[in-house]
Amino acid sequence: MNNEVKHSGRLSQMFIYTGKLFRMFVFQNDWKVFPMAAVITAIVCFVISKDMFVTMEGTTKGCFAITCICIWNGMFNSIQSVCRERPIVKREHRSGMHISSYICAHMIYQLVLCLGQAAITTAVMKFSDVRFPKTPLVTPSGITDIFLTLFLITFAADMLALLISSLVRNPTTAMTIVPFLLIFQLVFSGTMFAIGGNAAKLKDFTLSKWGITALCTQGNYNTLPMTTPWKTIKKLENVKIEDKTPIKDIIKNVEKKGSEKAFQLRCGKENYHEEYESVRSNVIDCYIRIILQTLLFAVLAIIALEFIDKDKR
Repeated sequence: MNNEVKHSGRLSQMFIYTGKLFRMFVFQNDWKVFPMAAVITAIVCFVISKDMFVTMEGTTKGCFAITCICIWNGMFNSIQSVCRERPIVKREHRSGMHISSYICAHMIYQLVLCLGQAAITTAVMKFSDVRFPKTPLVTPSGITDIFLTLFLITFAADMLALLISSLVRNPTTAMTIVPFLLIFQLVFSGTMFAIGGNAAKLKDFTLSKWGITALCTQGNYNTLPMTTPWKTIKKLENVKIEDKTPIKDIIKNVEKKGSEKAFQLRCGKENYHEEYESVRSNVIDCYIRIILQTLLFAVLAIIALEFIDKDKR
């Protein structure tokens, strides 16, 4: 390999290392990431499929869960890919290997993996009867919109993990860092946890926030009913106030008129989120932010490895 690399340009080296990575995919069982993606998605969809893109609460939880899957898949694709062969990278860099070619090869390989994982995740969601949005905002179909979003989230998380793998000493350290990255992405997504003050500014630096925003936008979040208030009222049906059950009378009156749906839709309007407005520009804005982070992670990975010759580790 060394002689071949030494006398090759950047483009040739990129293809050489890309071929090496795909051979590893076959002979080192890297293909296992695909069935793992299917199993994880199936488990999550078993819980979220009923309400995702059907109610506001179900859409929020579903988009959060699916985004978590994408980030998980992406990070574990590449978190050990560089650090596990760091001595080889150092040796071949001294023999004439271009770091940019090496990272670009990983990007191509990981892009293919992420495309496969996003396709599997989308297919499992479809088979789990998740109700995909009927009105597309970016591509010709709603299901393709969701696939594209899942791919971008997965690939961005993959490049973040590739950066970490380029920085750390060994796979053990890399795997130790992963939980902290996941917790940061999930806590600061701005969806499941209320965040205020200066901490709220960190949301814009997470992949999860922009991934969830894109999915909720594509899922027509602001047009969906909000069911929690009605369910809460129903639980208070038999509460007595001065030996009377006034709430029960209200519930009967609403049900008699068949106004439950109208009530839930009204609650939904009161929970309007401007960033989830179903317009193309909102989705494109999320895509741009995710893509910029992806490119930043890749460039930083190249810069980190350019100094590998000075590494005494």
